Amino acid sequence: MADTPAPTPRTPARRKAGRHRGEGQWAAGHLTPLNANEQTKKDDDGLNVRTRIETIYSQRGFDSIDGADLRGRMRWWGLYTQRKPGISGGKTGVLEPEELDDEYFMLRVRVDGGQLTTQQLRVIAEVSQEFARGTADITDRQNIQYHWIRIEDVPEIWRRLEGVGLSTTEACGDTPRVVLGSPVAGIAADEIVDGTPAVEEIQRRVVGNKAYSNLPRKFKSAVSGSPLLDVAHEINDVAFVGVHHPELGPGFDVWVGGGLSTNPKIGVRLGAWVPVEEVADVHEAVVSIFRDYGYRRLRNRARLKFLVADWGPERFRRVLEEEYLLRRLHDGPAPEAPLERWRDHVGVHPQRDGRFYVGFAPRVGRVDGTTLGKIADLAEQHGSRRVRTTVEQKMLILDVTEDQVTPLTEGLHALDLTTTPSVFRRGTMACTGIEFCKLAIVETKARGSHLIDELERRLPDFDEPLTININGCPNSCARIQVADIGLKGQLVTDDRGEQVEGYQVHLGGSLGLEPGFGRKVRGLKVTSRELPDYIERVLRAYQEDREEGERFSQWAARADEGALK
Repeated sequence: MADTPAPTPRTPARRKAGRHRGEGQWAAGHLTPLNANEQTKKDDDGLNVRTRIETIYSQRGFDSIDGADLRGRMRWWGLYTQRKPGISGGKTGVLEPEELDDEYFMLRVRVDGGQLTTQQLRVIAEVSQEFARGTADITDRQNIQYHWIRIEDVPEIWRRLEGVGLSTTEACGDTPRVVLGSPVAGIAADEIVDGTPAVEEIQRRVVGNKAYSNLPRKFKSAVSGSPLLDVAHEINDVAFVGVHHPELGPGFDVWVGGGLSTNPKIGVRLGAWVPVEEVADVHEAVVSIFRDYGYRRLRNRARLKFLVADWGPERFRRVLEEEYLLRRLHDGPAPEAPLERWRDHVGVHPQRDGRFYVGFAPRVGRVDGTTLGKIADLAEQHGSRRVRTTVEQKMLILDVTEDQVTPLTEGLHALDLTTTPSVFRRGTMACTGIEFCKLAIVETKARGSHLIDELERRLPDFDEPLTININGCPNSCARIQVADIGLKGQLVTDDRGEQVEGYQVHLGGSLGLEPGFGRKVRGLKVTSRELPDYIERVLRAYQEDREEGERFSQWAARADEGALK
């Protein structure tokens, strides 16, 4: 893990800062913090809070934690306070942070590239059972999230995780977050290029490195050489997508400036091709541009996507090459459209070595420590030592010989982890929701699981690939804008005039074939109670009206509003 002093920002054409403070760009000489978050980061690097956790807070308890550490710097080590039980969604935006804080934490474990050994998975399971009341959700960024963590237990949890090569370092905070990677990197028969060496080198260079531990906001990265485009590259700050260059061979196409939340943007191509051994160079340079030129004045404009939108890809590439890499990049081709609609690797698939990988679908990413331990046991019983997580909250077991495929899938099915899920189980994803998240307004996980059951019962023959993404607030952790049916949690008025949990509906979003954001129908809001009825009604309208081969997203874009209500 690198650990170098924070650098003086690169300033090739620094201007003297005048009275106008601009956007707080370091490269423009605007080094004075312009908001409380920036001041907190200047006062002390978030990485330094680990010492206080180990020597003070874990010894003296929750009440000893400094407020700036509690609601700021502890995120640099994957820790957020969770929501106090019993607080309704209507109070989310009204109460002060300390009124929402419980004395327990969410703890996020980085799983870069989605890569885990069975030994690591077993330790994750043991920590869940011993310290997290059995919780261990799979996120849509391939991580594992615990809840109910006590500050007193954090040093011991770190000791166990780090003992098997896992980490919570910069799992949250204004830092380079987990690096997404293809869960079938290095094994898939159809892979263009294996991105694993790039993921590992990126980790080595930037994670825990104080040169990159004070970014304007979070920084999300993705690397995949799969032709399925399986890491949602379009909505990451930087992404490297496998392509075949006609002269130079396999490598990566570079994308920048993607992101969702309340101001969604699809990333843009720089038109540049890089070989696998240069991916970490380009990644480090893009992180450096964000650090130096990123907007720090307003938190809601501090993501890289805003800088890319203002500069455009041509200027961004020019700055990347001339000021940071100090060399030109090769021009390169765009990725080809994926041939398959599903990108989650669920099912049984051949590896290039003659063995198989087996992908299965938990319900909306919700598993527990006991189940994860049993998955590790099953994998080893059937000859595997490697498992993977995906960006759709799914899991894979690798390296299964042909004679072990059937007994393994039977063992998984006994745990309610099917390799042949319904469309609804396969395509439904949910964020943490009001159960634990302080930003949430509505329930998500239980709602998603109930919705799966209802839709399987009502539409047993529906077989068109479909994504239903459920989010508890407007921040889109569950990627609502790019789902076929995206559900943004909010309070709505029911037919009795009462405020109840419900959703604003986005229809027809997608990634992959035709990336774009879903359509919002004027006035369309659905209560939680009405949700199964509404989705059944829309899907039946689609079945009746669709043209031959027409995907749901295509139909939703052209359908009359009446068919969508």
